[in-house]
Amino acid sequence: MSRKLRFVPPGGSLVEVTCRTLQGRFLLRPGRELNEIVVGVLGRAQQRYGVELVAVVVMSNHFHLLAWVPDALVLARFMGYLDGNLSREVGRLYDWPQTIWGRRYEAILVSDEEEAQVARLEYLLAHGTKESLVRRPEDWPGVHCARNLRNGTALEGLWFNRTREYAARRNRKKINKYSYAESVSMEFAKLPCWAHLSDHEYQARIVDLLDGLAEKSACERSTRGRRLPSTSTCQKRICRQHPHSRLDQAAEKRAAPAFHAHRNRVRRLLRRAYADFLSAFRTAAEQLRNGDRTVRFPPGSFPPGLPFVPQARAP
Repeated sequence: MSRKLRFVPPGGSLVEVTCRTLQGRFLLRPGRELNEIVVGVLGRAQQRYGVELVAVVVMSNHFHLLAWVPDALVLARFMGYLDGNLSREVGRLYDWPQTIWGRRYEAILVSDEEEAQVARLEYLLAHGTKESLVRRPEDWPGVHCARNLRNGTALEGLWFNRTREYAARRNRKKINKYSYAESVSMEFAKLPCWAHLSDHEYQARIVDLLDGLAEKSACERSTRGRRLPSTSTCQKRICRQHPHSRLDQAAEKRAAPAFHAHRNRVRRLLRRAYADFLSAFRTAAEQLRNGDRTVRFPPGSFPPGLPFVPQARAP
């Protein structure tokens, strides 16, 4: 099956990005070093490409991002930098000689509706509790935005400058693991539909979401008669997993939605916009195959073998 065309409407959009590890292995298993690396690479990618990250959750075998991007090119470059550097650093840390990713990232547009955006933020924040791994989202021992969004703080990590490290080794300098590690901060942006809120109001809404998720998880565990051990025991159990292992049972696979929208009317508009974009791209691709090198592809697209077609900027 061919991949969907990468599509971001003119003016930018909120997107939910998911990337899964090869064969669902626990190659993103939480740990102090892994957490520092992930945040460092995320922060470095954010600095280079200016992507506004709203939420980040890194589970043992996949991660989710909720981000606002101006176009498909920025998203592609951001994710290429993020996935490439994470794959190399995690492979170095956990002795994995090949890529850690099973396939290319999946990006799903989120509509401008407040209901849709809040629902996706709530979905990301629920990771860790919805699987009954921890009591509260903040208890997840890996990289999870819940603690920082609750406190209004940035994530802190380390970027390892391998270029400088390699040059030092070539010059036979004595170095240690952290000789060329640089401290990196990763800032969070507000959910677009809540961008008008003050910092205090935004933080209060995040707290309400987190408390509601913890309460919902507790009720579900009570209904199923399931009890969790102490928070420290839960965290140690997660961190004891071997990075090369994976779940015994096959995960249920469900088709990802084309878009995240609350109202059917909005979903139909997004589908129509993508259908028009796809039709224009296919028409241009056919003309290119027939030898027409002057053909124009739709703005925001990646023509085969040609540069990205930028979208018109608002005056």
